[in-house]
Amino acid sequence: MGLILDTSALVALERCPDLWMSGGIPSEELVVLPAIVWAEALAGVRLADSVQRAARRLARLEAIRKITRVHPFTDEIAEQYADIFSDLHKRGEMIPQNDIQVAATARFLGFAVLVGQRDEVHFRRVQDLNVRVL
Repeated sequence: MGLILDTSALVALERCPDLWMSGGIPSEELVVLPAIVWAEALAGVRLADSVQRAARRLARLEAIRKITRVHPFTDEIAEQYADIFSDLHKRGEMIPQNDIQVAATARFLGFAVLVGQRDEVHFRRVQDLNVRVL
């Protein structure tokens, strides 16, 4: 099995790279960044309050990206997105749309999604999604 990194996990790893090495992410698992997560991470670089902070963020993100891959939002993932969106909507339990994209990518690939503690609750609303907390 592999892991999909949610933005909340990516931010935690950026802030504390030792989490990766301390067992937060098993080295034998394939790790994937959905395109939306990479976009959110790059937005964080562009919103940094100084050139130095932006450079540090980008360097950390690039280091993480070297050992992962960015997965595009495909037609097949769009089908998963529509299924998840409609199920959540019918149950009145919507979550942020970017997180639906993350969940759709994970379900399509048959991977678990790795999240930070704050995002665990809403990812658990998605049926048939394996959620792991960093």
